[in-house]
Amino acid sequence: MQQAASGDAQSLVVASGAAGTSLARESNAATTQEEIDRKKAAEEAAARARASAAVAATPFDYGMVTPGTGVVRWPLGGPFTVGDRFGARGGAHMGTDMLAAGGTPVYAAVDGVVRISQDSYGAYGVAVVVESVINGQPVGTVYPHMRTGSRQVSVGQSVASGQLVGLVGSTGRSTANHLHFEVYIDGAAIDSLAWLQANAG
Repeated sequence: MQQAASGDAQSLVVASGAAGTSLARESNAATTQEEIDRKKAAEEAAARARASAAVAATPFDYGMVTPGTGVVRWPLGGPFTVGDRFGARGGAHMGTDMLAAGGTPVYAAVDGVVRISQDSYGAYGVAVVVESVINGQPVGTVYPHMRTGSRQVSVGQSVASGQLVGLVGSTGRSTANHLHFEVYIDGAAIDSLAWLQANAG
């Protein structure tokens, strides 16, 4: 057996002048799932911070009149860019993302009664929900992700179209300042941007 082992053995000849090389531990990383999750969460938090910082907060006159007139009005009192639209993210996106500067006034799109007004409404963060009846149809409008401390209305309060309800922010599950505007008719979500374009005065 020894002879067979000796015959099958492998050998390595190294020159006498060869220097040994040390391996640094930093060159390889054994990562646990917990470390991966922690790193991912830190990267996402940094991305949110960069996005929020990229949109400068702009002071607004709270007394300014919302654009438009009539039964239905645009919910933002300043310029915005449309982000994800209704039906995005594989059909899971129930509203229209209106990207605007932090502090932009958010107005009630229609007359109604405040059903929800909370600083922590789940993934919506600071949010207001208004229930209305237009031409005999129940209409719900949702105003999420507003700035902390900016809510101007309380549950049970009647609001008028164009009345200030809060300010654009990035609370809840949000990565940048925006209003995620939702509209429900008879309890069913509809394309809120198309609804505004068809009805807002």
